[in-house]
Amino acid sequence: MTLLISNVLIMEMEKIIASERNRFYKLINFRLSYRFMRIGIAIVLLTIVMMFVRAFAMEGDTVWLKVLLQKFLLVGMLIMSLSKDKLEDEMTIILRTQSYAIALVVGVIYALVMPYVEFGVSNVMTSGGESFKNLGDFQVLLFMLMVQLMFYHNLKRYR
Repeated sequence: MTLLISNVLIMEMEKIIASERNRFYKLINFRLSYRFMRIGIAIVLLTIVMMFVRAFAMEGDTVWLKVLLQKFLLVGMLIMSLSKDKLEDEMTIILRTQSYAIALVVGVIYALVMPYVEFGVSNVMTSGGESFKNLGDFQVLLFMLMVQLMFYHNLKRYR
């Protein structure tokens, strides 16, 4: 009797583990259709144009618009990053994974080193003794998405 109960428990546990594994792989393999690449490019281009319009043609307090445009820029680049290629195969999946790994490592190094570089340069340029500033989330995320997209497309070109 106890052997039967333990076998049933083991089978139930294996079902739960298989279900969790399937959900995990769905999350890992999530990609948008290749048509979303154009949507992402359009969002990025329109956002950049609007950033120039805000900077040079608008007057007054437009900090809210700056923050909104930064978010749209990140969303557009994320859509580009998550979009499949027209011909998606095992090689492009591996290259995409490598580009994400490179972007993570370079992004962490950038986030650790760049505040000190900015601090040093600002103190050399101005004699007032600039204070130390951390990077914002937008700057780090933008840098990491740019690195990922750049490395992915370069790795794809030279495969």
